Amino acid sequence: MEDHQKLLVFLVILFAHFMVVLGTTDPVDLDVMNNFKRGITNPEVLNWTTSDPCGTPSWPYVFCSNGKVTQIQAKNLGLKGTLPQNFNKLSMLWNLGLQNNQLSGSLPTFSGLSSLRYAYLDYNQFDSIPSDFFVGLTSLQVLALDNNPLNATTGWSLPNDLRNSAQLTNLSAVSSNMVGSLPDFLGNMASLSVLKLSSNNISGEIPPSFNGSNLQTLWLNDQNGGGMTGPVSIVATMISLTSLWLHGNQFTGPIPDNIGVLTGLRDLNLNGNQLVGLIPDSLANMALDHLDLNNNMFMGPIPKFKAANAVYASNPFCQSVPGMPCAPQVTALLEFLDGVGYPSRLVNSWSGNDPCAGHWLGLSCDGNNNVYIINLPNSNLNGLLSPAVAQLDALATIRLASNNLTGKVPSNWTELKRLTLLDLSNNNILPPLPPFGDTAKVNVSGNSLFGTNQTGTTPSTGGGSSPAGSGSPPGTASPTPDSSSTPEGASKSKTSKRIFVAIVAPLASFGVLIFLVLPVSLYCCKKRKTVRRPSSIVIHPRDPSDSDSMVKIVVANHTNGSASTATGSGSASRNSSGMGESHVIEAGNLIISVQVLRNVTKNFAPENELGRGGFGVVYKGELDDGTKIAVKRMEAGVISSKALDEFQSEIAVLSKVRHRHLVSLLGYSVEGNERILVYEYMPQGALSKHLFHWKNLKLEPLSWKRSFGVVLMELLTGLMALDEDRPEESQYLAAWFWHIKSNKEKLMAAIDPALDVKEEASESIYIIAELAGHCTAREPNQRPDMGHAVNVVASLVEKWKPLDDDTEEYSGIDYSLPLNQMVKDWQEAEGKDLSYMDLEDSKGSIPSRPTGFAESFTSADGR
Repeated sequence: MEDHQKLLVFLVILFAHFMVVLGTTDPVDLDVMNNFKRGITNPEVLNWTTSDPCGTPSWPYVFCSNGKVTQIQAKNLGLKGTLPQNFNKLSMLWNLGLQNNQLSGSLPTFSGLSSLRYAYLDYNQFDSIPSDFFVGLTSLQVLALDNNPLNATTGWSLPNDLRNSAQLTNLSAVSSNMVGSLPDFLGNMASLSVLKLSSNNISGEIPPSFNGSNLQTLWLNDQNGGGMTGPVSIVATMISLTSLWLHGNQFTGPIPDNIGVLTGLRDLNLNGNQLVGLIPDSLANMALDHLDLNNNMFMGPIPKFKAANAVYASNPFCQSVPGMPCAPQVTALLEFLDGVGYPSRLVNSWSGNDPCAGHWLGLSCDGNNNVYIINLPNSNLNGLLSPAVAQLDALATIRLASNNLTGKVPSNWTELKRLTLLDLSNNNILPPLPPFGDTAKVNVSGNSLFGTNQTGTTPSTGGGSSPAGSGSPPGTASPTPDSSSTPEGASKSKTSKRIFVAIVAPLASFGVLIFLVLPVSLYCCKKRKTVRRPSSIVIHPRDPSDSDSMVKIVVANHTNGSASTATGSGSASRNSSGMGESHVIEAGNLIISVQVLRNVTKNFAPENELGRGGFGVVYKGELDDGTKIAVKRMEAGVISSKALDEFQSEIAVLSKVRHRHLVSLLGYSVEGNERILVYEYMPQGALSKHLFHWKNLKLEPLSWKRSFGVVLMELLTGLMALDEDRPEESQYLAAWFWHIKSNKEKLMAAIDPALDVKEEASESIYIIAELAGHCTAREPNQRPDMGHAVNVVASLVEKWKPLDDDTEEYSGIDYSLPLNQMVKDWQEAEGKDLSYMDLEDSKGSIPSRPTGFAESFTSADGR
């Protein structure tokens, strides 16, 4: 019995010893874990009180196997401190969870951790990452580095070493200071299904290697420093996508028409890019949970979306109601735009549902509101000519020279019966040309695949003689139906020839006589004819895309069918249809005959008078095509040497000024004592009427919502509304501000340094920026009332009230009073009621005119 007791004690001791040996941590792992413990500045939260991580009991949050550390799960503990630089010695570590702590310093290298499958390091404060961090991570499946300020000054990028992590399924590095382009190898990683790289500094396009990728989640949104660029067509090949975030970048081009093949897609965000074109029907029919198309340049109609939540504000759609189609002309022009690659200048200009009501770059309309000129030379057009242009049946002139157009001219363009000029010179158009007929002059010079005869009319499809008078090739004779090889046939032929000579000879002599006499008679008749009935057609210079930004004026004479054209190119030509010569007059020499102007104003009839000013009288005129013009005629009494200098200065300045918001000078006339200026007609009358007399004239008060929004943008940024010296993307302040206002970091970087905005004032900045965005919405019906704008600003008065007491003393205003009381006290202090301000009171803020600039610009007619 005693022996049995001794044996039992021996076995217990042996088993205990065995367990101690079994629970001892590998010395290398023990060293790493002790360094880890020493690097934590608040180790009490870990409760690592024993000396053996894998002992009994083991350290909390640490898991071991055979004395080797295999897992560390210490997330959400608020740990502070650093990780040991020999962390990669934990050779059996396969699961690391340190997310949502406050760990800082440099990340240790993970080189050689071949067993590591999951590494969650996100939401910490690691400030650098070693270059060999990704070496040898052959088992890695999930890596999360989100929200760590890694390499803050230089940034970092994913190295090629990561391509060897063939089992990687989830890579997330949101807000981690990544720079450069997206690595190509990511698109070739067959196992990768989640890629989240939002809010970094990634630039460039989505690599071609992503074509056909197995990605299910792709987040590339909100890249700083300009963002990602290029087309998004490649995403339609990623058929496994369920979530796609591309918002807050500079992606361009249209949404691919076949995006509907992404049947698993549930979340699509394209907000805040420069995407263009029509919304594809396939996208409208997708059963998405969320769709965000805000703040792009989408055009055309708004489709009826099947998405549970779809937003599409701040796009230049032609209609505001989903399902409503565009006007036919707009539809045709948008198809043309699609064919030539949606150049940004045209996309920014072509908005609305009436190309004749807005300022559509490169287009001119006739009196019936039909587009009859497309004038887009040197406009960066790339692509094919659309057959839809044939639907613009009023087109008379198409100028598309010096672009990069390819393909053939659509055959249905020959249906444009009014077409007189088609200029496709200096492109890459392919032959052959369709037969336009005799009325159209077609210029394809500079297109390498055409022959030497590249200018003129194309052959007509109708009958008529051939150019040589015969359809036979040179050197061949055309047989006659009644020719014969017999003697009888030869005798009949001789007899016929005699009769032919007897009849034709007298006729030929008479014809020669007529040929000699007729030109002399016509010349004499022309010399006697001193008065012609002129008329004119003025082509509005809506934009600077006209050749050399010059004004075009066509003065046609109905008696002989000729037409003279002032376009600014300095050449003259005659078209094949006999329409006469085209004389080109450079800007500053836009001469129009007084007789033409007398005719269109009905000899300056009093009923056509629009207004009077220091210069003279302004008359309304109407051209043959129904286009209205304003004709300013200097009164004889004001013609002096100084007045003539001012007249010439006005021509010199206004002939060079081109802006869609400024009235255009179309021409002038100097004949005898007549000094006349011709302007684009403004049908709503003088601005002064709308400013000062709108109540008496029962006009609608002007809405300042958009202007107010632009002013807010100018105040916030310190930038001018339009500045061509800035980079192209920021030349137009309102458009650029739209793209940055939703990104707080970009917005604060754009704030005028003179404002010296403190952190506590940033929320007010966001409110003002949001208000400015709403006030400048593309569609007027989406802009808030001014009452709402005032309420928003009024709520910030206390926060932004001047703190300098000297201000109140200087202005004499008590800023503690309500706004209306302040204005009333101000009026009383000035001894003048603001309600009786006249036109002169508003001139204090008008800059002085250039020397020699005409006094007429202060006239009440507003011209």
